[in-house]
Amino acid sequence: MAAQSFLLTRPATASARFAAALRESFGTATPILISPLMEPVFLQPALPEGTFDSLILTSETGAEAARRISAERDGLPRRAFCVGDRTAQAALSAGFQAHSAHGDAEAMVRLIVAIRPQGRFLHLRGRDSTGNVVHHLAKADIFAREAIVYDQQPRPLTPEAQDLLSRPQSVILPLFSPRSADLLARQGPFAAPLWIAALSPAVAERAKALHPEKLAVAAKPDAAALLRATEYLCSEGSRT
Repeated sequence: MAAQSFLLTRPATASARFAAALRESFGTATPILISPLMEPVFLQPALPEGTFDSLILTSETGAEAARRISAERDGLPRRAFCVGDRTAQAALSAGFQAHSAHGDAEAMVRLIVAIRPQGRFLHLRGRDSTGNVVHHLAKADIFAREAIVYDQQPRPLTPEAQDLLSRPQSVILPLFSPRSADLLARQGPFAAPLWIAALSPAVAERAKALHPEKLAVAAKPDAAALLRATEYLCSEGSRT
């Protein structure tokens, strides 16, 4: 394989999970460096007034925030509509009745609009969020409010990651969010040629600021599809 190393920039737990999938695909000796670009900080906001019938969760961190809020106060609904399977599993583990949209925020909006469950929705989200879920539900005459319950605070690259990116060898970089691409670009430019696997077209668009040598976009916005896009990058690279 032409590229030398993988760099993972998600929070530590999520990166460790993707690293395990990479090693299953590429072998246990695969060189993988983890350098999270964000760290969640949980907030204690006042929630919107009134009673809600369903939660909307667009990340595993949002599910963890819901668990923490439920442990401290009453009033959160037990039904949760979740962006994908990982978020749904986190919500189930936190004691909620989870329904997965098996996709992204747009897929979740489509699911809710299609089944039109009765009642009011509360979206627990991070300070930086994409998808504008509440706005799209309002356009479909579905009542929804939101609360910012966590913040993803930026973190600098580790010295090991900075060293890796300063070398002339290619680095394979799976990116899961537009913000990750933005945060990484602010710490560049980098000497290493970057082979970027992007979770979605939106991530790929922001990743252009990193001037990737190679770029592949996952067919679906989930970890399994991003792994396949990463495998494609590596197979293409081995031919060059």
